[in-house]
Amino acid sequence: MKNKIISAADAIALVKSSDVLSIAGFVGVGVPDELLIALEKRFLSTGSPANLTLMFTAGPGDGAERGLNKLAYQGLIKRTIGGHYGLVPKLGSLATSGKIEAYNFPQGIISQLYRDIAAGKPGILSRVGIGTFVDPRIQGGKVNENTTEDLIEVITLAGEELLFYKSIKINVAFIRGTSADPKGNISMEREALRIDNLAQAMAAKNSGGLVIAQVEKIVEQGSLNPRIVEIPGVMVDAVVVARSENHVQTYATIYSPYLDGHARAPDDDTTTPTSLDFRKVICRRAALELQKYEGVINLGIGVPEGVASVAREEGWLDKVTLSAEPGVIGGQPSSGLDFGTAVNTDVIITQNQQFDFYDGGGLSLAVLGMAQVGATGDVNVSRFGSRLMGAGGFINISQNAKNLIFCGAFTSGGLKINIVKGSLDIEQEGKIEKFVNHVDQITFSGDRASQKRQSVLYVTERCVFELLPNGLKLIEVAPGINIERDILRYMSFKPLVENPQKMHSHIFVEGPMSENVMK
Repeated sequence: MKNKIISAADAIALVKSSDVLSIAGFVGVGVPDELLIALEKRFLSTGSPANLTLMFTAGPGDGAERGLNKLAYQGLIKRTIGGHYGLVPKLGSLATSGKIEAYNFPQGIISQLYRDIAAGKPGILSRVGIGTFVDPRIQGGKVNENTTEDLIEVITLAGEELLFYKSIKINVAFIRGTSADPKGNISMEREALRIDNLAQAMAAKNSGGLVIAQVEKIVEQGSLNPRIVEIPGVMVDAVVVARSENHVQTYATIYSPYLDGHARAPDDDTTTPTSLDFRKVICRRAALELQKYEGVINLGIGVPEGVASVAREEGWLDKVTLSAEPGVIGGQPSSGLDFGTAVNTDVIITQNQQFDFYDGGGLSLAVLGMAQVGATGDVNVSRFGSRLMGAGGFINISQNAKNLIFCGAFTSGGLKINIVKGSLDIEQEGKIEKFVNHVDQITFSGDRASQKRQSVLYVTERCVFELLPNGLKLIEVAPGINIERDILRYMSFKPLVENPQKMHSHIFVEGPMSENVMK
């Protein structure tokens, strides 16, 4: 195109029916909303384009209306290949109801696929996913019965079983940056994450497709320092200048220089300590493990987000290196719809590079959530009946971290606790038991972890379990908790119980935990 700077409507007119469309964004970060809104508008007014395949990593959305929720129409979408669906429930509903074909791949695999599609490779060979629901001997990553094409194969290479994830040609890539010049060179100086914008652009161009970029502003030709250009103009076909309301830094933050690295939050800018509820109890117990491990640590979404806050309250942040899967290393990882970003981070790398590091064993410790735990140590965080959350980066991280802590309430659905003088009392038990004989979907395989001799803990507000080759062992119990009444009664299987220790009483006291708790 001679003139690359065009309107959103003209850009969306380039998208054709049956195209494979890759979408940038991570949770509420870096989402090309101007383009998504224009695509929705065109479909509702014309019925075109139709039968698109959407490809995305951590489903960009706010859990309600924004992001990919804008595209959740039967007819517009034929198929999805996504890493996480939790914040795009409208799209997830189409998937679980069988109204579209849908796949759930590990987030890191999709991220790396962009890079390998760009390189012209037929796919990715990886250990990631073996023994989980993405293993074709279990479900092959298929979300419903209407999804029949096999996109994953088991291959034996040099005597080792691996999964082969097939490449998919990308017809159009929606990416996002900060500034563009008339040639289409894109910088990302005000973006909180780099994610996979460059890899997606390369993948689309080398598939013979188009790249459409959403930016904040247009700058003069030659004014962009080549060191800050993230996507070369030769890879960009169209540039759309977004309205400010459709180009927020994250869905929780319009703009903060602390998230893109232009400024550092003052050291004395302390956060207000959170109340001592069951979530904080869990996070405190998990946080005690942080300083046992040198190297890089990953904190997952959900309850584990609070571990960073506890570490900050206790003054431990400068003693550990925390990270998040879309590419931040160091600093304090953010939570909520800022998740994936970090304040005072040391570096922001691309998402596929981060997953290369993770997959290769770079994490000394990962702290992740758990919704269901099985008798053999399996964990489900991805699928609950008609509710599709998706694996996100969970499979990559949990299979490859040297040490693991799974965090979550012992029961869910109405759990209430009281904490009095360092002792825990269950005021109201949750309606849903989480420790079951068999999980609904295997997002983490306890058997495979045992074979690898991976160190795995399961931390709740009332007790801690350790994974052994023959199942779970109860190793810690909170003060005030009766094992038979408060633990075994609410488990579908019986763990190994041999004189468990007491969880440290300092965890259950308001105010900072004593330094004695670390001894």
